[in-house]
Amino acid sequence: MNPLQQYALSQTRRQFFASSGISLGAAAFATLGGKAVELAPMPHAGADTATGLDAALAQTHFPTKCKNVIYLHMLGGPAQMDLYDYKPKMVDYYDKDLPETIRNGQRLTTMTSGQARFPIAPSKYKFKQMGQCGMWMNEELLKYTSKMADDMVFIRSMHTEAINHEPAVTNMQTGNQVTGRPCIGAWVSYGLGSLNKNLPTFVVMVAKPSNTEQIQAISARLWQSGYLPGQNAAVAFRAASDPILYINNPPGVDEAIRRKTLDGVNKLNQLGFDKTLDPETQTRIAQYEMAFRMQTSVPELADLSKEDAKTFELYGPDAKKPGTFANTVLTARRLVAKGVGFVQIYHNNWDHHGNLAVRMPDQCKDIDQASYGLIQDLKRKGMFDSTLVIWGGEFGRTIYSQGGLSKTNYGRDHHPRCFTMWMAGGGTKGGTIFGETDDFSYNIVKDPCHIHDFHATILHLLGIDHNRFTFRYQGLDQKLTGVEKASPIKELIA
Repeated sequence: MNPLQQYALSQTRRQFFASSGISLGAAAFATLGGKAVELAPMPHAGADTATGLDAALAQTHFPTKCKNVIYLHMLGGPAQMDLYDYKPKMVDYYDKDLPETIRNGQRLTTMTSGQARFPIAPSKYKFKQMGQCGMWMNEELLKYTSKMADDMVFIRSMHTEAINHEPAVTNMQTGNQVTGRPCIGAWVSYGLGSLNKNLPTFVVMVAKPSNTEQIQAISARLWQSGYLPGQNAAVAFRAASDPILYINNPPGVDEAIRRKTLDGVNKLNQLGFDKTLDPETQTRIAQYEMAFRMQTSVPELADLSKEDAKTFELYGPDAKKPGTFANTVLTARRLVAKGVGFVQIYHNNWDHHGNLAVRMPDQCKDIDQASYGLIQDLKRKGMFDSTLVIWGGEFGRTIYSQGGLSKTNYGRDHHPRCFTMWMAGGGTKGGTIFGETDDFSYNIVKDPCHIHDFHATILHLLGIDHNRFTFRYQGLDQKLTGVEKASPIKELIA
């Protein structure tokens, strides 16, 4: 449901007539100029009563094909120089100190600030230019992902102010290092509304990594709605037998009893709303109704047993194991196919302070074929142009080693000055390589991309002008992209 619909439903009869004089006068005045300003509706196939798909999305600022997002967040910060930011000259710098002219007084974490020296650790992996775009990629660990280089857009110049995980992840997801603000999924949910009345607009899943040496803490604060209406927060899907807690009725309670109970609760809530006019009460009523509908829609959606053998071949053998990254991305494809607008997946254990030679192969094995399978699956189902897939972490890693160093193993500390992310589908220009870093993958030398620019680009692909997409809170018109200048990266947009 879009914000205007929410507001209309929350108005009482008295409120409506009290505001009609101003509202109708404004509408009449707008027509005097010849034509009222209108937003462009998102293209959609139309209503489907069997699946619950609504007839149209909320209006957007301009026409766009993209209507869904699958955001794959690699929690911990993948090492860009070991995956996508090829730095062959570093072989000659093995075990030499990082030049102070490169570091240039950069703030360090407490984990390496006490080191006597900062020895350079060249990547131990083999790289190869892939696709017509010629993107250098780790061919050892990304055998599947490298096959689709021309479908992807690479941003090698991402940067952030945060140097530690909690503020960095919060910054990447909400546009601010301070907690309590809406995440990007909540903003998209609020702006575009629902495609399916039987499912939430925003779903989050936390995948289980096969290697669990260093798991980062993660909490529901990352997918909250902040000051936006509560119904825009994510619904968390679990890897357990019941994807959502209490999705099934308890023994002795059938659907008719549940419906009668819910009707009674809703009447009480409506009485409360008539007295207080608290919009959160309307949110509560809507969420109770959504929960009732999900009791039917979610169990069927989470059941992958009806997927054919070709699908499981695409995603790999782990796709049949609940909770794995492959399993969650296959579930994500099913969710967007049914009209869920934004799906967020977190994959943990990318915080490679040490033992990178063991942990990086495990991490890549988890995500490589599954990411490739997701893109191919979206293509074969005709959903690639309408679904934006995002892959990346909250910051990058240092070229120098944390702790012990050998040519076959090393660790890397946090590095906010530059890191790599990629996107595919959803109206992006496949095969584009944006931004450059220096020979040490330490500083950006061309086309920097701040997190706010990244968010502006995502919103643009969804048909939203980030400068006009605001929510009044505490007397200010709040934006996902904040108050400083931000711009969509037009080079990435088809």
